[in-house]
Amino acid sequence: MPVQVKGEVVSVRRAGRYHVLTVTAPGVPELARPGNFATVAIADLDSTGLILRRAFSIHGVQSRGIYGGTIDLVVADTGPGTHWLTHRRRGDALDIVAPLGKPFALPRDPVSCLLVGGGYGSAPLVFLAEHLRERGCRVDVILGASTEDKLFGALEAKRIASTVTITTDDGSIGETGLVTDHMRAAIDRAGTDVVYACGPMGMLAAVAGIASEAGIYSQCAVEESMACGIGVCMTCVLPVIGDDGVTRMLRSCVEGPIFRGDRVRWADVGTIPPDTLGAPDEEGRSR
Repeated sequence: MPVQVKGEVVSVRRAGRYHVLTVTAPGVPELARPGNFATVAIADLDSTGLILRRAFSIHGVQSRGIYGGTIDLVVADTGPGTHWLTHRRRGDALDIVAPLGKPFALPRDPVSCLLVGGGYGSAPLVFLAEHLRERGCRVDVILGASTEDKLFGALEAKRIASTVTITTDDGSIGETGLVTDHMRAAIDRAGTDVVYACGPMGMLAAVAGIASEAGIYSQCAVEESMACGIGVCMTCVLPVIGDDGVTRMLRSCVEGPIFRGDRVRWADVGTIPPDTLGAPDEEGRSR
């Protein structure tokens, strides 16, 4: 179960275009798993006018030390709420609810895992890699972004992964191109058994498609806007095929954000497909 805590900023550091906030969160590190996320209240309503929390993947946790438990959150300064967060300083208070969402499913036995990340969407991957290595899994990583300063986690990945491939759209660092340009070679080279992916929705759709073509199970952390983070507002729903073959609109914040790549109807995200359970008919009545 998630907990609500009054955290305190320990540090804020730059990482390319992003900011990494380390915040005290007593009780959260013991509960958090790779793929979980946290929501943070934007407290300065007078200056931001924002009442909704902001959701961030948990980048890492530390359950011990002088602060009694901390979590790391990666923030991109893209609007009033995130701008407010990136300007917090040591000692500032933050209201946090975590851990939220369903985490990645981890293999019971040692297998070969390929982790694919795009931009700061790759924030949960090092946390995930640590857990996979603890289970004896081989870990290979592909990280990509449009430019070098939009990459995240490359140095950390190099410390824990067997191989790391870096791609940028403009060729400013690593290979020129997309992460998906190098997936099949990485799968063949490492004998990959499972693919984990975090990043923009278009990238996730492509990654899931390549994994399916290779006959490999994939898990994707979707990036859908979350207004409440607890399954009430229904703004983060997307069409997902169930075990029974029926499509349902599932909430990314509760049933996700981790979904099987071959179950998400990527081309229909943002819509309610006509064959979805409960979809309205031509007269607006639920089927």
